[in-house]
Amino acid sequence: MTATVDTSAIGTRSPGEGTGSDPQGRWRDITDPRRAVEVDDLEQGLKEPTFANLEIPEALGPVEVLVDDHKVKRFAFTQDDYSPWSVTAGPGPDGTRVGQAALLGNDLVQLFTTVYAASRVVGLHTEEQLWFDSPARVGEVVTLSGTYVEAYERRGEGYVVMEAQATGEDGRSIVRHRGVEILQTVPGGIVGRGSSGSPDRRVAGEVPEGAHQVEELGPTTRPGDVLAPHRQTFTFEQAAVFSRLGEYVTNLHNSLDVARRAGLRVPIVQGQQQYGALAALLTRAFGPSFFSTGWLRMKFLVPLEVFEPVDLTGLVTAVTPVDGGLRVELDVWGRSGRTGRLISVGWAAATVPVP
Repeated sequence: MTATVDTSAIGTRSPGEGTGSDPQGRWRDITDPRRAVEVDDLEQGLKEPTFANLEIPEALGPVEVLVDDHKVKRFAFTQDDYSPWSVTAGPGPDGTRVGQAALLGNDLVQLFTTVYAASRVVGLHTEEQLWFDSPARVGEVVTLSGTYVEAYERRGEGYVVMEAQATGEDGRSIVRHRGVEILQTVPGGIVGRGSSGSPDRRVAGEVPEGAHQVEELGPTTRPGDVLAPHRQTFTFEQAAVFSRLGEYVTNLHNSLDVARRAGLRVPIVQGQQQYGALAALLTRAFGPSFFSTGWLRMKFLVPLEVFEPVDLTGLVTAVTPVDGGLRVELDVWGRSGRTGRLISVGWAAATVPVP
């Protein structure tokens, strides 16, 4: 007997299919690729992703997503993030097996594709910011919702700002998102326009001479300490899977043809995938507290090509006593291992407990 596939709802699946861990049959992604069995055009009825079609404010979602074993292990593959709290049976920071800190980041970024046709997007993610409030527990269904809150034009490009959040089954906040995207552009024509500054502090991306290199951040951390650099190389396979190949979405991250039509020689890595790698580095450095007190804001300066190594690190800029411990702040950045050029910059913070 052939199971009936629900073709009407985004983010759902037929009861009894998939992992079987959710009685209502919610799927692990914001769209259910099995709809292709019965649906010819998976993006039928969705808006053309152009700046002129934006509505401000515009609701995106909500979508229910299952945090299952496959979702966690797939993320581990795309990010090389095999945290024992996530990939093994746990227990995690709150006593249960949990997803990686940035597990839901791309789901939130991609919420706009519940309204706009994903495979017709040729844009660039320019800035990402997440506030980490609690871990996502493996086996729970989370609700994702967002809003386009602002749109503006700069240097002839149309930018849009999204605010979104992921909420657990018990109503708790898991992660909050604010991102900036050029909705439609020719990426190959705007390489190198990014800025490494913010209204409050510019990131130089340089390690001071004689800086103390550390693997972990804790009660003895001091301003001037630098995180031991982590080199990450995203293969095309990793980029393609991360960028929703499994949902039949095609874009400049998972298709050589689309990338070349966008003025690029090869596919580029999503900014959000770089973000996840840095979030993993910070999780290892801060430990469990990053899941509930962490914050990371990144700007993506130039595209990172698949197979191009990037060196990620951070410099402690401040350590401040707060309730519950010490608030450690850092400048963070990624630098091309091929050219030495800054790829991304950002700012991060979390609270470390003091015995």
